[in-house]
Amino acid sequence: MQELGLTSRGSGADNVRNITASPNSGFDPDELLDVRPFAKALHHYILNHRDLYGLPRKFNVAFDNGGSISVAADTNDIGFIACRVPDPRDPPSPGAPAPGIYFRVQLGGITGHGDFARDTGLLVKPSEAVAVAAAMIRVFNEHGDRTNRKKARLKYLLDSWGLDRFLDETVRKLAFPLVRAPLSACEPRRPILKHGWLGVHRQAQRGLNSIGVGIPVGRMSAKQMRTLADLSEHLAKGELRLTVWQNLILPHVPDAFVESARRSIQRMGFFTEASLATGGVIACTGSKGCKYAATDTKGHALALMKHLGQRLSLEHPVNLHFTGCPHSCAQHYCGDIGFVGARLGDGTEGYHVVLGGGMDQEQGVARELFRGVRASEVNALVEAVLAAFNHGRTPGESFVSWCRRHSIKELQEMFSS
Repeated sequence: MQELGLTSRGSGADNVRNITASPNSGFDPDELLDVRPFAKALHHYILNHRDLYGLPRKFNVAFDNGGSISVAADTNDIGFIACRVPDPRDPPSPGAPAPGIYFRVQLGGITGHGDFARDTGLLVKPSEAVAVAAAMIRVFNEHGDRTNRKKARLKYLLDSWGLDRFLDETVRKLAFPLVRAPLSACEPRRPILKHGWLGVHRQAQRGLNSIGVGIPVGRMSAKQMRTLADLSEHLAKGELRLTVWQNLILPHVPDAFVESARRSIQRMGFFTEASLATGGVIACTGSKGCKYAATDTKGHALALMKHLGQRLSLEHPVNLHFTGCPHSCAQHYCGDIGFVGARLGDGTEGYHVVLGGGMDQEQGVARELFRGVRASEVNALVEAVLAAFNHGRTPGESFVSWCRRHSIKELQEMFSS
């Protein structure tokens, strides 16, 4: 497996659990920077430095190319977001960053604890990103809390120290200074295309397309995996990209082969277009594969997809996140509607339901709507919530905006009858 680029080194312990990157890097016509080299470089740096294997707890790093698809960078311990510093209209002030492409750095995301990464003001040259990440991880390794598992994440070190002290300790491990600049020094980030990981999209390369493939709750059989590989070899360039949304992208499909590829994908049981109510359904491993999960999240999520697909259509996309326990591996607080698995008093499976969360330009923590909803009642509840949204929204209003202009009491009264 290692010869194929897959390794188990460092797994099963407290380490850098994931390094993710925008899945359409290298072919997104809207990207500012192809971030694959930086994610790969940091991955290999960590594999080759044993002191980064035994951290106080897990650690996530994301590289965002500044383009059209979310990589959920604001939910990570470190998020590197590509940005552009434009040419100044007036003479620049002393110390102002030179025009060009940088990474803006966010720190401390841990949405299972109800918090997002915050902008630090750091502007990092792409050539310096790996060194900065490694220095920050080492500071966390040396000073993170090893006495309390619930507070052994970067967020809590930042809360204890403050950002300035953390950056001072980081600089001590670097051979160059860190540059800080206000957000106003950078061009605004391009809005994320919600559900942009699905469907056919033109690539930056003329005559080529990417096809976002919906994999229901991320489950594939060996036969489906082989068929996808064959499809990529025969109709594209032998490449597949995984996303953080439990699906994948087939890139580099010539115009002439797009429809053939789509039909083949659909015959496999996958989808390239979904209703706006079901295109963003994700679920953690659930009780079938995790000792902490209280519910069969994937089974319930699949049942909800089937239910909504037959009954409801929306004009705005929504994300539905099922997580089996408070660890929030499916980031329930970030979903338009989130579900936290729980065992009810009679021993049956149920969920606490949260509403109105989002990330990127919709960033916000979902609020709890109901506790202890039976799993068998989830489908009807979600249908009622989305139907109320369809009926009560103003023209062009998103689900998040609709939720946030109502109090929790108002929302509860809508669905308690």
